[in-house]
Amino acid sequence: MKAHDGMYIDGAWRPADGRDTIEVVNPVDEQVIGTVPAGTALDVDTAVRAARAALPAWAATPPAERAARLAALRDVLVARKDEVAETVTAELGSPLKFSQAVHAAAPIAVAGSYAELAATYAFEEKVGNSVVHHEPIGVVGAITPWNYPLHQIVAKVAPALAAGCTIVLKPAEDTPLTAQLFAEAVHEAGVPAGVFNLVTGLGPVAGQALAEHPGVDLVSFTGSTAVGRRIGALAGAAVKPVALELGGKSANVILPSADLAKAVNVGVANVMSNSGQTCSAWTRMLVPADRYDEAVELAAEAAAKYGDRIGPVVNAKQQERVRGYIEKGVAEGARLVAGGPEAPREEGYFVSPTVFADVTEEMTIAQEEIFGPVLSILRYEDEEDALRIANGTVYGLAGAVWAGDEAEAVAFARRMDTGQVDINGGRFNPLAPFGGYKQSGVGRELGTHGLSEYLQTKSLQF
Repeated sequence: MKAHDGMYIDGAWRPADGRDTIEVVNPVDEQVIGTVPAGTALDVDTAVRAARAALPAWAATPPAERAARLAALRDVLVARKDEVAETVTAELGSPLKFSQAVHAAAPIAVAGSYAELAATYAFEEKVGNSVVHHEPIGVVGAITPWNYPLHQIVAKVAPALAAGCTIVLKPAEDTPLTAQLFAEAVHEAGVPAGVFNLVTGLGPVAGQALAEHPGVDLVSFTGSTAVGRRIGALAGAAVKPVALELGGKSANVILPSADLAKAVNVGVANVMSNSGQTCSAWTRMLVPADRYDEAVELAAEAAAKYGDRIGPVVNAKQQERVRGYIEKGVAEGARLVAGGPEAPREEGYFVSPTVFADVTEEMTIAQEEIFGPVLSILRYEDEEDALRIANGTVYGLAGAVWAGDEAEAVAFARRMDTGQVDINGGRFNPLAPFGGYKQSGVGRELGTHGLSEYLQTKSLQF
């Protein structure tokens, strides 16, 4: 798609305050594919004022009508799904098939789920001698990442719209064209002017201005834990609630009774998906000591198949970050069994699919989020040892458990300190709450739990 040279504010594309721009680079060939405005604090203020002005009417709109706008938005995304996939592929470098199957399809499912939920949710309930109202929290400042650019936008905007909130979106600077396409879809779906607003820009400028703006009632952020702390501090100064979906270092626990070959192959695929740029990726594979060598061999064979099947990471900085972690893993004594720090191509921001064996739990690659196609395989002695290792990071976003008996896997999963666990390869569910424990964040996205993040509660006693 052609880039817009303005901001989408109050139902129209408007000139940006400043003249600075952001170049959008295709990470496959490092070519500039477009430019967008670098928003200023004034752009953010204009957008927030538009959202505040639109709030009373949208909050008073019957839930059935809000549901109808969300259904229309879903239909527009369906009609433009090929364009969505092509845009994400151009900005993120994701293989087109993956963009079609995930980057375009998942947002459609999420938008559809909130169209249904907006029409059926009990915004008012009787509790004893009280009537409890669930009301929109107000103006939402949404700050989204680049790794799943449309899905992360829809996962915030759709429940906010369903709740009756108005929104100002600041998307990641690496993938703003997808956000502009979404703004076009919102407009085409007939969402009233001012209800959704888009400001492109850099995090330290536009993102910070949005997080600390007094006209914003809730900040919803997805990204790194370090930036999440900064967002939380800015919002906390005004006693402003936040929803933070942050980093992960998820454990893939393969219990002795599991089908080892299946668990290892699915686990490697999970880490390599989206070039490893998934916060919930199972980047630590925990294997029984007596089957460790077999698991390592299977993982190395599986990783070798992804050499020409995954795309690049998003930019040069991320490429150097991931390669730096690989070098640190080698320096700390882990054993490379696939991949390595050398770039597999001269052009583009590619990183080799990498697997480490002989990883111990205190190593940097076993503790810190790498956000690239890098898997660490750790051995454990018994189930209690596996649980200790699985819970032994500051994160708690996701995970997986494999066992021959489902009940055995569930029993282990219940003891994991993490927000979501896949049992024997469980499938993504757009209705299930997603979010983390510990430093993986605050709050939940998707389904009714995601909707509740954008509501506040009022009780009337009789």
